[in-house]
Amino acid sequence: MNRIEVKFRELKRKGKKAFIVFITAGYPDLKLTKRLIFEFDRIGVDILELGVPFSDPLADGPIIQEASEIALKKKTNLNNILDLVKRVRRDIQIPICLMSYYNPIFCFGQKRFFKKARQCGVDGLIVPDLPVEEGRAFIREAEKEGLDTILFVAPTTTLKRLRFILRLAKGFIYYISLTGVTGPRNILASDLIKNLRLIKRYTSKPVCVGFGISNPSQVKQIYQFADGVIVGSAIIKKIKDNLDKKYLLKKVIKFVETLKGR
Repeated sequence: MNRIEVKFRELKRKGKKAFIVFITAGYPDLKLTKRLIFEFDRIGVDILELGVPFSDPLADGPIIQEASEIALKKKTNLNNILDLVKRVRRDIQIPICLMSYYNPIFCFGQKRFFKKARQCGVDGLIVPDLPVEEGRAFIREAEKEGLDTILFVAPTTTLKRLRFILRLAKGFIYYISLTGVTGPRNILASDLIKNLRLIKRYTSKPVCVGFGISNPSQVKQIYQFADGVIVGSAIIKKIKDNLDKKYLLKKVIKFVETLKGR
């Protein structure tokens, strides 16, 4: 049982839902990433998702694309992100997932990556461009190292494929709330509740919703039907809007606390 499973069991026992934060590692630099991790832990963020910057982030909208580009210019890579996780693990136990496209993992060496990720204290992996049909060996090898592979379900996922995904998924199910890329949206998708009810009819695994969530009202709505909420682009935009300001960290954390509620 890794930290992700422990966290969801704890939340269920308390009758609470997971608030999951995504940030791009290395944006605007790894020093701030480290400070944010400690602050997220302090204010009770349930799970942290660290994005590994990549030059062709096909699932990400303009906000995360820009953050990835800046992080890459600062020489942020998979190796120094893992080293950062190792350093913060000495002091905190918040579950940490890495969201990485497959290319950086392939170049790093898959087996080497799994081993180092476990040693550094990573709990889960999210690989947007690895189709589940081609990822079964990846999931098995990750599991041997105690790493959960979190899989996506989309509004366009067929029932047959949904059942296949639910059998293989570890940690939690990542439901993409809309068709398209990441980025804040003013309203939630009209079919969100219907699709969440369908997924939960076929699994007891936690189901968390991401993509497009950007304000406290949307978070509260999703809490009613899902086991957790994932917010990324809205937080990265808050970082960007305060890059040249003295109280950047304070403003970002205040924003996350407002989103998180409860």
